[in-house]
Amino acid sequence: MTPEIISLEAIQAIAHQYGYWAVFLGILLENTGIPIPGETVTLVGGFLAGAEELNYWYVLACATAGAILGDNFGYWIGFYGGWPLLTRLGKIFGIEEAKLVAIREDFSKNASKAVILGRFVALLRIFAGPFAGIARMPYFKFLICNLIGAATWASVMVSLAYFVGQVVSLSVLVHWTGQFAVLVLLLLGIWVGVAWWLRRRQPTTETLSSKE
Repeated sequence: MTPEIISLEAIQAIAHQYGYWAVFLGILLENTGIPIPGETVTLVGGFLAGAEELNYWYVLACATAGAILGDNFGYWIGFYGGWPLLTRLGKIFGIEEAKLVAIREDFSKNASKAVILGRFVALLRIFAGPFAGIARMPYFKFLICNLIGAATWASVMVSLAYFVGQVVSLSVLVHWTGQFAVLVLLLLGIWVGVAWWLRRRQPTTETLSSKE
């Protein structure tokens, strides 16, 4: 779930007016790295398909294509300009470059999972592409992961809105989806925090063992 800079009513109005283009451009811009509610746009598209105002397969194709292209744009933005920007931001916020390098290396180790599964995680869907470029993830590997992740995510979101949207209201569906995305983000944050804590303890444990 991205910050609600556009209301659900406004998104519905845009989707009614521009149809498939709204779905395609909404998710494309979000995956490029622009924090707009692309997920909500996709849900609205699937909901309208369930109401027979749009075609299910066209909505799915637009969502998948937008996700693939958007992540590709994000990748190349990160590849060519992401690291200099990240280091400048690090200086502003007092983060040492060595720590940024460590973060980049950690992302590299889990880049495939981040690109595929990150689409279902709030905020990570926006930054997975640019971070993959910053981490210099091999492009062919990124492309395969991107295709898998985009097709899976689009199928789940559009189908969810298409079928469940016939039972519950769109606002409830968007709320449930957003809550789930935030929950996954929190669990991921806890997992990363625990892994970081355990890694910090490891040198201490090894040092104590060597002294004995």
